[in-house]
This record gives sequence, C-alpha cells and structure tokens, in this order.
Amino acid sequence: MLAKTNKAAALALAILLVAALAACGGKSNPEVSSSPAPAAESLSAPPSASSSEPSQETRDDGDTRIVTDEFGEVEVPAHPQRVVGVYVEDYLKALGVTPVAQWYHPLWGKQDYLDLDVPLFDTTGSIEALLSYNPDLIIVDGSVDKEKYETYSKIAPTYRLPESVLQSSPDILKVVADVLNLPEKAEQVIADYESKVADAKAKLESAVGNEKVAVVRVNVGEKTLALFGVKNRYAGVIYTEFGLEPIRMAAEMTDFQSIISEEVIPDLGADHIIFIPSNGSWDTPEYQEDFKLLDSPLWKSVPAFQKGNIYKVERSHWQSGAITANSMKLDDLLRLMVK
Repeated sequence: MLAKTNKAAALALAILLVAALAACGGKSNPEVSSSPAPAAESLSAPPSASSSEPSQETRDDGDTRIVTDEFGEVEVPAHPQRVVGVYVEDYLKALGVTPVAQWYHPLWGKQDYLDLDVPLFDTTGSIEALLSYNPDLIIVDGSVDKEKYETYSKIAPTYRLPESVLQSSPDILKVVADVLNLPEKAEQVIADYESKVADAKAKLESAVGNEKVAVVRVNVGEKTLALFGVKNRYAGVIYTEFGLEPIRMAAEMTDFQSIISEEVIPDLGADHIIFIPSNGSWDTPEYQEDFKLLDSPLWKSVPAFQKGNIYKVERSHWQSGAITANSMKLDDLLRLMVK
C-alpha cells in the first residue's frame, strides 16, 4: 500500500515539474529584444542603375525604416524632425522642410537664394561640429566619399545619395522625399515644376528659336573665364530641359567646364551669353578688377555683344543644379530673353 502511495506521489510531482517548465518556456527573456528579425524576403532588391528610389524594408516598426543608399542599408527615423542636408538644402526647402543648419564654405559662401535663417555649418571644418545641432538624420550628396560618410554616420544616421540619381534634380528630389517619408509631396513639386518648364520652354522657343546660347563664369581671384558645357550640373539644364541651343564648343564638351583664353572669345559664336561671377556679386568692390575681363575689345566680334544680349545673373542659384535653383534659372531666362 505504501509503495503504491509513493508511486502516485512521484507521478504527481513529475506532472507538476513538466507544467512548470512549460510555463517558463512561454515567458520572454527580459534581456533579449522581442522585436522580430526581418525575414530575408521582406527586403526589397537593391536599386538598379536606373532606379531613382531607395529600397526599403516592408516592415513597420513604428520608429525607424531601412533604406538603401550608395554605400548600403541605413536605418533612419520614420519621421525625422531635425534634418541636416549637406549640399541638398534646396530639396529640403522644396519639400517644406527647414534644415537645422546650412552648409557654408569660407571661399564659396552659401546658397543665398534659399534665404534660410538657420546656423551655418562650415564644411571645411570639423564634421563633429554638427553634434551641437542634435540632428536625427543627415543627408549628403555625391561629394561625400566613404570615409567622410562614416564620420557623418557617427553623428546621426546618414544617407548618401546614390550615384545613379545625381544627374537629375527630379530624381534627387524623389530620393530625398522618400528618405524623409514624404513621397506624395515630391510628386506634387515635380508636377508643378514640369508644368512650369513646359510653359516656359514654349515661350523661349518662340522668343529665341535656334539662336546659340553660352554660359560663362568669371573666376574671380584667378581672373579666368570658364565655359560651361551641356553636361554641366549647374547650367546644363538650360539646354537639356529648357530647350535652348548651346554654342558648338559647349555642345562638344565632355567635361563640365573648360577654361577658355581670351584668344578663343571671337570663336564663341554666341547670340546670347549668360555671365556668372564665381563669388560675391557683380557689385562687389574687390572683384571689379576681375570683371574687366568682359571689357576686352575681343568681345565686340561676338554676336551677343553686338545685339546687346548679355545677361549678368546672380551666382548662387546658377551654381546649383537643384530643383528650386533650376526653377529660378527659368524665371531669369523668361525675364531676360522673352520680351
């Protein structure tokens, strides 16, 4: 009788132990994250050379997203609030986002046309200076190599624009908007821009036709002249998108720009010339000696000078290829060329 009682007690104890182990197995370990790891099939394929949008994970963890930039995958805030856009502030402004700082270069200045009332970040100084602005996202353009990228990434999650989109301002805008989680805003900005271009292009064609146009920068300090080619990221848009005809030298250039000697001036054959100062403004006192390059008698043989089609424009938006700057170039052309 006692043996039977002992067996029953042992069996009951074993059942209790099994139940206890099962209960423990159902509890989460408090030291291990309960967030599920992303499944491999949930990741979008890396962007192809023609893709203009960063790939993203389909999971929504509420606070962050995974996007793919030039150097790989980056975890960024789902809704960034304090953004730094080094050389891409134009796109931020177009999307209605005010950066917490604006890039600045001691020699080049800043993009004055954006009229941003924010602190300046000296791009020639220490990147760690950005810490004082407490950014939660940094977006950089193609000028940032892997080494600088890694330094920026120590400050905040950093997205580097893919090389495949750098030649197109609408494509860059789409990418920046996607990283900011504002894709619909980009669609509206691009639609408005394309409508404006189509209307202005028709007016320019009617006013200018096939007359040849050149864009020349006066490099102050160096006292040289730079002819911008059709592939120039700043001014090439007036040919590729706005429909103006480049002079032969600009059309045949493979480089972004070419320094031309005074002896070449009579060969330009331009009916219209747009001049840009490399720094300051046309009224800056210390650059007046440099601007005397435009007083050379050699210019008298150029059709643009003979016809009075000489246009001196503000430098900062003409030395940017971003979408707001391009829209402002269009405004200049309509004002100067369409009578």
